[in-house]
Amino acid sequence: MGLHGKLVSAIEFKAGGDVFHELFRHKPHDISTMSPGIVQGCDLHEGEFGHVGSIICWTYTHDGKEKKAKEVIQAIDEEKKLIQFKMIEGDVMELYKDFVITIHVETNGGIDLVTCTFEYEMLNEDVEHPISLLTLFIDLTKDIETHHASKT
Repeated sequence: MGLHGKLVSAIEFKAGGDVFHELFRHKPHDISTMSPGIVQGCDLHEGEFGHVGSIICWTYTHDGKEKKAKEVIQAIDEEKKLIQFKMIEGDVMELYKDFVITIHVETNGGIDLVTCTFEYEMLNEDVEHPISLLTLFIDLTKDIETHHASKT
């Protein structure tokens, strides 16, 4: 079994791809109000929200346990509505040597798809692929969509 992996999910987002991208880029601290069962907090540790090199710390619930994740924003592409985070500390790093999350929005035929890609390297062959984390992100996306749909 290889230690490197890549998981991708693409889910339709009816509340508008621009809304989703702007939220993750400029207002990630608002996500906890949209999905309090998953995200309890998002704090800026260094830099500014929405800028490459900035460091963000998330508090979230996964598998019934409160966890932390510290990430650096590695890349932003406004044209592709893309933001990429590299995990630098936290619970995920206890299992993975490398963990990069790329979130982008594609619009095709008037349908916005939120695509989340996890690229990772496991510390050893006993580590499971982060499928439950990807499911958590899908659930988070649905919560954000529901929150924005209720405003229209």
